[in-house]
Amino acid sequence: MKKIIVSDVSLRVFTEQKKSLSFREKLNAAQWLDGAGIDTIELPAVVNEKEDTVIFRTIAGALKKARICIFAGDSLESLEAAWRCIKEAADPCIQIVLPTSTVQMEYLYHLKAPKMLEKLALLCKHASALCPCVEFVAQDASRAEENFVAECCKTAQENGASAVTVCDDSGICFPEDFAAMVKEIKAVCSLKVFVQPSDALKLAAACAVEAVKAGADGIKTAAYGDYLRADVLADIFRAKGNSLSVTSGLDITGIHNIIAKIDGTETNAPTAESTEIREADSIQLDGSCTVADVSAVVRELGYELSDEDNGKVFEEFKRVIAKKEMIGARELEAIVASAAMQVPSTFHVVSYVVNSGNIIEATANVTLEKNGEKLSGVSTGDGPIDAAFHAIEQIVGYHYELDDFQVQAVTKGREAVGSSLIRLRADGKLFSGNGVSTDVVGACIRAYINALNKIVYEEN
Repeated sequence: MKKIIVSDVSLRVFTEQKKSLSFREKLNAAQWLDGAGIDTIELPAVVNEKEDTVIFRTIAGALKKARICIFAGDSLESLEAAWRCIKEAADPCIQIVLPTSTVQMEYLYHLKAPKMLEKLALLCKHASALCPCVEFVAQDASRAEENFVAECCKTAQENGASAVTVCDDSGICFPEDFAAMVKEIKAVCSLKVFVQPSDALKLAAACAVEAVKAGADGIKTAAYGDYLRADVLADIFRAKGNSLSVTSGLDITGIHNIIAKIDGTETNAPTAESTEIREADSIQLDGSCTVADVSAVVRELGYELSDEDNGKVFEEFKRVIAKKEMIGARELEAIVASAAMQVPSTFHVVSYVVNSGNIIEATANVTLEKNGEKLSGVSTGDGPIDAAFHAIEQIVGYHYELDDFQVQAVTKGREAVGSSLIRLRADGKLFSGNGVSTDVVGACIRAYINALNKIVYEEN
């Protein structure tokens, strides 16, 4: 029986399709997939190295069995940045991702086939000098010129790659087309061949089966978008694995539950995981809790923080508990997201006063502290939050593009804690910030300052 390697690309797809996931959600998804028998978990390309390094290293360190793969970008600099994010993983892999269709090569890179082969060789050679596992991902392989994908695979193997993935990004492949690609590659090189079928025509499962029959070594799955789902693949292996002479490491029951959690279709049926969540929701902390008490609960929730980050969480806990009698698990997780694993703070919130009403223009007076100096700004705006943001911009002397702005209640009731997510764009890069407060305006201000501090840290 041949074991088929199952790789999951959900985390990468979420990022590519701009589906927002918190750090905690990414970590949970990776750990769940690892526990359900997924062999490889794929990460997106690095966007903000300082922030992504923390996230990706944490995910890589949390995996028990699965290999961790990362998109390396299309330059030596981006390749090395990707490697720094996963080099401490137990089983790391660098993915060289390049288009193989004429239209994408010329439109995205302005390169003809010979130059693309040179680029592929350069990146694979550099990656193999860093990491023992290098995978070439042939994007848009279903629209490539005849024999070109096979030629790319030979080049990748000659320069250190050990695996290739053929992708049907345009969603036009029939099952026999995938089988033909696999056979062609197997005939010219000894690379492991993985397939990433599209489900745009609802043929992803059939494409995967025909690819396996043709000798494919692995299949890429995802819980979101037009991709083959791991739970569907698990059912195929359960029903037809013997006749195909293949097996996988998927936990069939477990993968069904996990995929439902990730894509948001989970039912209300009780599971071991949901029981753990209910127990966590019963956690209640009050003002008498010490830093040791709070740190213990943080560990119980699954976070491994440094002493410094535990101290930051406790300081934020004291600030929030001063306005509430009790804090639960969900509120504490929101505090961890806003206080821990952050860059050093350049700006600190000292105070803010906001006036708003239906017959007056909203005004805000915000005071920040930087290097011991207090700086104040006063501004008006289209509402109290807009006025507060303008006041902050007045202090820092710069306007940053607001790429995303979300506010939600973390808990219910009249004393609900609000959480705000801010994304600022600076020099083409996105910087996210999170703020938590019983005051929604305060949460937004703290989120803005959190993102601002990341910008300042990056610039310095």
